[in-house]
Amino acid sequence: MENEIKSHYNYTEVINWLEAKGVELYGNHFKILETDYPIVYKLIAYFLKDEPTCFQLHINLNKGILLTGPIGCGKTSLMNLMKYLTATEHKFYVKPCRDISFEFIQDGYQIIHKYSKGKLYEADPRTICFDDLGTENNLKYYGNECNVMAEILLSRYDLFISKKLQTHITTNLSASEIEKQYGNRVRSRLRELCNLIAFNNVAKDKRK
Repeated sequence: MENEIKSHYNYTEVINWLEAKGVELYGNHFKILETDYPIVYKLIAYFLKDEPTCFQLHINLNKGILLTGPIGCGKTSLMNLMKYLTATEHKFYVKPCRDISFEFIQDGYQIIHKYSKGKLYEADPRTICFDDLGTENNLKYYGNECNVMAEILLSRYDLFISKKLQTHITTNLSASEIEKQYGNRVRSRLRELCNLIAFNNVAKDKRK
């Protein structure tokens, strides 16, 4: 695939650097498999804002990333590594969806505001990668059931349209499972909100 990419970046060198960073973060067992290179090339192109390569790979730099694939294929590790390639103005942080659901139990509806509109004058980057979408549960707060992530994603979609705010997501869910869990409105808006980058359904579980 690298032969097809016409870029001023050396993607082999970038992958080697990312692999070394992965070993530093996750231990000596960390490796980026060659079978995953097509996925990793797309992520590198996006996070380095390599416009010619993104154009070739049909990636829209205005949108976020929706990284899907089976459990254990390395989605979270890759997104954590991409933080080190990202320019300051595009920095993001990774937030597990389960943690957000626990915060909602404790603090209620202000958590939806926190992860969509954010706090006034906050110094943290507003771009967020919501990790493992689908692992959180619908929760009740004072008896009212709320699909917390659906509300957050709908709010962030409005901010994407009005302020170009980007959102990244990792998930094991398929498009039809997303629709079942979050509704057609969320599925439809995710198409506009994110570039879909998908591991093969039979991608190896690296945790085994």
